[in-house]
Amino acid sequence: MGNDDNRRRKTPCGCCMSVFKWIPVLFIFAVIGWSYYAYVVELCVLNTENRVAMIFMLFFYHITLILFLWSYWKTISTSVGRVPDHWRIPDEEVNHLFRADNPETQKRILNNFARNLPVTNRTMNGSVRFCDKCKIIKPDRSHHCSVCSCCVLKMDHHCPWVNNCVNFFNYKFFVLFLGYALIYCLYVAFTTLHDFIQFWQTENQLSEQGQLNGSGMGRFHILFLFFISIMFAISLVSLFGYHIYLVLVNRTTLESFRAPVFRIGGPDKNGYNLGRYANFCEVFGDDWQYWFLPIFTSKGDGLSYPTATEQTGNQSYDAMGHTNHSTANRQRPAHPV
Repeated sequence: MGNDDNRRRKTPCGCCMSVFKWIPVLFIFAVIGWSYYAYVVELCVLNTENRVAMIFMLFFYHITLILFLWSYWKTISTSVGRVPDHWRIPDEEVNHLFRADNPETQKRILNNFARNLPVTNRTMNGSVRFCDKCKIIKPDRSHHCSVCSCCVLKMDHHCPWVNNCVNFFNYKFFVLFLGYALIYCLYVAFTTLHDFIQFWQTENQLSEQGQLNGSGMGRFHILFLFFISIMFAISLVSLFGYHIYLVLVNRTTLESFRAPVFRIGGPDKNGYNLGRYANFCEVFGDDWQYWFLPIFTSKGDGLSYPTATEQTGNQSYDAMGHTNHSTANRQRPAHPV
């Protein structure tokens, strides 16, 4: 789902790789399709004698499934975004940059080009971050994805299960997808638990009488449905919990392994931490009515982000990351503690 201008050329090998990358997504949809048949047909229609209970089971099942599939599709289909053209360095400047005889000259060229851009992140040597593949100044928190072949805004990671980068524009959808997938698995496991227990308690009797759809296949569908829902729930609970933690501390997966480097202050994993509620609202928006719906409500434009130091007022940054000393002085206490 990368930018059109940065897609790989349509070669036979590239087309084969594009098809291959959809296999995990097709696998997920196949599992969902089978689970729908096993739950709706085998469990509810053919095995539930209480029609009122069946209606309630199907009602809540379909609500959970719709939210799950809606979030999943939005995560898959949402583009990684596009870095505006004015972040791109002209070819003549790129040639000048590559011909520079020392790192300091390159650093000066990049700093001069980015003087009017809202960038505060730097490389370890203090230079403005530059993507030599896309030929652009990298916006804060963006990274180049080799799979998408472009620079991705607020890149979290590339997920093969959605065949897309988890990024600024679909991160809310991704978290909701994990949450609703977990709820879906837990709901299926809970409502099939009775039949799972009954299977082990009366296995010989069921085999003789041919209950559950009049054959042994129906009960095995329900048995495997319970096992698979539990397996997926176990894997999802840790992943969902980890991303909730990242949301609350305003950190991406990449930033949790390698802290962003700021022009003032250097590496800082908590550089974007504005407080738990503010961090949550940055991803899910200010309107609580849309928090749990896969509708884009994230704050910002994906190019620049408020920092923890700006939030507290200890120091502020201009476009080149210089400290605003007047603000810092106003916030400094009169007497040291």
